[in-house]
Amino acid sequence: MDRLPYQVTAAAERYEWIGRLPVAVLLENIRSVYNVGAFFRTADAARVEKLYLCGITAHPPHRGIRKTALGAEDAVPWERCSDPAETIAGLRERGYQIAAIETSLHSVDLFDWIPVFPVCVVFGNEVEGIQPASAARSDVHVRLPMLGVKHSLNVATAGGIVIYELLRKYRFQYPWPSPEGATFPLNSR
Repeated sequence: MDRLPYQVTAAAERYEWIGRLPVAVLLENIRSVYNVGAFFRTADAARVEKLYLCGITAHPPHRGIRKTALGAEDAVPWERCSDPAETIAGLRERGYQIAAIETSLHSVDLFDWIPVFPVCVVFGNEVEGIQPASAARSDVHVRLPMLGVKHSLNVATAGGIVIYELLRKYRFQYPWPSPEGATFPLNSR
């Protein structure tokens, strides 16, 4: 089987207008360097604007990140930040909606959430979740539907789901031409 890069397929034309997805990802105290590497890989795949690596979250150059990211850490803009609250405040001043990806009493379902771009999604520690101060500073809490016996996913898996749902929602905010020339507006598919 011949493998083709997605960018050379006809389906990629629907995404050509997206330079960088107006989504920032803040990783707060992520313990596993492999989870960080997976975020870099997903951020590259969806052309996420920037990763913010806060607290104890590892940052490049790191052999473990490189092992999972496979070079994506060189393609994705990132910034090391010691204080997530400062970073959140700065993003809010620049007009970002701050979304804590966390199950709480006030969480909305990922598929019901109507994001206001640009968006910063905040992911917390694999065991403890998002720090209370960051959760309190968020504009919205978003939960992933969990239908099984477990109440959470691996943070990098959750990140992939959320980032790709944001890509889908961003794409549907604007019409795009079909191969036949017809235009499909928001929510038509």
